[in-house]
Amino acid sequence: MPITEIKALVFDVFGTVVDWRSGIAREAAPFLARIGRGDVDPHAFADAWRALYMPAMEEVRSGRRAFTRLDVLHRENLEAVLRGLGIGPVDEASLTALNTAWHRLDPWPDAVAGLHRLKARYMIAPLSNGHIALIANMAKCAGLPWDAILEAEIARAYKPAPEAYLRSVEALAMIPAQVCMVAAHEGDLAAAAACGLRTAYVMRPLEYGAARDVAATRAWDVAVGDFGELAGRFGC
Repeated sequence: MPITEIKALVFDVFGTVVDWRSGIAREAAPFLARIGRGDVDPHAFADAWRALYMPAMEEVRSGRRAFTRLDVLHRENLEAVLRGLGIGPVDEASLTALNTAWHRLDPWPDAVAGLHRLKARYMIAPLSNGHIALIANMAKCAGLPWDAILEAEIARAYKPAPEAYLRSVEALAMIPAQVCMVAAHEGDLAAAAACGLRTAYVMRPLEYGAARDVAATRAWDVAVGDFGELAGRFGC
């Protein structure tokens, strides 16, 4: 099916649409200062927290754990990072506020304008490992103009499990070839392609701070540098 037959674009969110590292570091810095650990690099703190993301979801994907919302996994991971730093008990209000920093991440500079351009012609939605409240709160804070919210809570599965993609396509009342997965992570795209979705790779060299080589390692349907270029490739 040619790319012109695509009717919807679905987006990975963390790292593709929003800059999670800068947002988490921004909120971690005052938290660490308040608890007397201003010596901890907030960006390193963000990296350590994010490093536990995939292992936590793998417990669910493997069946070793029942489906658990990302807020719960993030909170458990946060507590693990604090223990690793030798940080003792922290008051509940501070922990809750920092844990919900994932709801308040900033978009990449090109994201909002590019999404608006795409929305004029296509249905656009997040296909994220987040849950409804998290993604909706983020959309409010970041001005993300989604037409719908598709995420792990609806699919009851975390990417890259096939159910995460196929149930989202089903929710759109489309077939996989009519839906394009947009992501900055090639593993996400490979899993989507295996389910029959079209693919668009967006390079985010600054996701982990210092610029990295993020050149595509395989031929995706589309490969672009930012959402403005993506919109142009889709005729918007």
